[in-house]
Amino acid sequence: MKTKRGIYTPILLSIACAAGIILGARLNFDTSDELFSANPKKQKLNRLIDYIDYEYVDDVNTDSIVDVTVNRILENLDPHSVYIPKEEYASVTENMKGDFVGIGVSFYKVGDTIVVIRALENGPSEQIGIKGGDRIMFANGERLFDKNLSEDSITHKLKGKANTPVTLKVMRKGFQDLLTFKLKRGKVPLKSVDATYMLTKDLGYIKVNRFAESTYEEFRDALKFLEKKGAKQIALDLRGNPGGYLSEAINIADEFIKDDKLILFTKNKSGAIEKTYAQRKGDFENGKVFVLIDENSASASEVVAGALQDNDVGTIVGRRSYGKGLVQREMDLGDGSAVRLTIARYYTPTGRSIQKSYQEGNESYFKDYMRRYKNGELSSQDSIQVNDSLRYVTPGGKVVYGGGGIIPDVFVPKNTNPEREKLTLLLRGGYMSKFVFDLLEKDRKFYNTVTIENFEEKIVVSDDMLLGFDRFLRGFNERINTTSNEYKPLLRNYIKAEMIQQLLGSNVFERYLNDDDRLIEKIIQLSKEK
Repeated sequence: MKTKRGIYTPILLSIACAAGIILGARLNFDTSDELFSANPKKQKLNRLIDYIDYEYVDDVNTDSIVDVTVNRILENLDPHSVYIPKEEYASVTENMKGDFVGIGVSFYKVGDTIVVIRALENGPSEQIGIKGGDRIMFANGERLFDKNLSEDSITHKLKGKANTPVTLKVMRKGFQDLLTFKLKRGKVPLKSVDATYMLTKDLGYIKVNRFAESTYEEFRDALKFLEKKGAKQIALDLRGNPGGYLSEAINIADEFIKDDKLILFTKNKSGAIEKTYAQRKGDFENGKVFVLIDENSASASEVVAGALQDNDVGTIVGRRSYGKGLVQREMDLGDGSAVRLTIARYYTPTGRSIQKSYQEGNESYFKDYMRRYKNGELSSQDSIQVNDSLRYVTPGGKVVYGGGGIIPDVFVPKNTNPEREKLTLLLRGGYMSKFVFDLLEKDRKFYNTVTIENFEEKIVVSDDMLLGFDRFLRGFNERINTTSNEYKPLLRNYIKAEMIQQLLGSNVFERYLNDDDRLIEKIIQLSKEK
């Protein structure tokens, strides 16, 4: 079950969340008591917890004390070593999987009722005819309309083992009686490739939102689809991609890099180096590739961009990436919780460490976006600060720099107009999603007839809708300029894009937004140059 959650995420939080993780194989540590029994530091902590448990004047939840202690320890190591409590472990792990088992809908809880946003593509609900606007009232006779039921509880009730039957009772506008749908829970894809389509007759486009278990397989399918369409050039969009599994990034880079060329190497605390090379003939080794990055492209995204740049393959376009070059491995703590601990640094083929400094502490580290914003780096390439002592040269003679992020070959400034940036955050952050959902609910019968072929004709964003969005925002103490000739068309476009996303999915959504995208325009221009 995938739910849409959250209302407008502040910019600093969105940047902090961009610090993606690179996961290696799990460490096969022996976590038995014997391993640490002679450790006086462990004995000291155990003794303190026992004293609190048995002697302290009030009852204390020592589990929470342990959680706080673990978090404080990790905070003093680096920004990317993190603790995952056992109650969060399942959802964190699921987010990096390529699928989940459930009925396959995204939903809002409106009042006391589950309302379907849309049935997920290729999921069980889509296959049996569940539609946006349907209200799921019962599952296997169990009532789901209850104000006291949280979204997590509802999700738990709708999930289950694969192939287990579910009978849903659904209220649909225009029908007096509840509709009955019988289905079996099944695997529902959690797509990491948001969009695949042709930008021009020769240039294909693939947008990857993270590096999950199925990302390379999705990417391969997308690449084959575009090749059949005649693509001789590929635009790989990694903007906003926080990273994920290192193996998936390596496999994607291998599609463009010739055999036996170095993709990256890692170095641990003892100085041991592990090198990874391209191992097979990729489908696009002789094609032209553009990689789109920005200040939120992190971790595994930087592995791909750095490997291509250092091998003189393709062109990196956009703005300096996040700067996360630490490698984590996940380690079980024995009680259902886990820690993702930094165990090495990764380096690009020329020897660059892309990890930015975290010597001033985590708070300063996660505020790096604001420093870039204030020093003008997002709007001018000349404002990017480089260290000449970290200067490297690729085999083809290109000068590149380490010290924090991948600096693109072709710089494209960010539109830093505050009003425009706020509109973008509203689109990506949740406010607009809820507003548009309410709009669609007013006439589901009509909107459910919208298709890829007719959406331009059928979806019209009126001035009344713009004013309605302004009124909606005031309920959250937010305001937007709905009258300016500069922003009115953009707001209209964003509302329409969100309507398309809820009705038709992310592929059409991204395609629609890209029509007004500086980086896409630059890529198309570069693709036509010889």
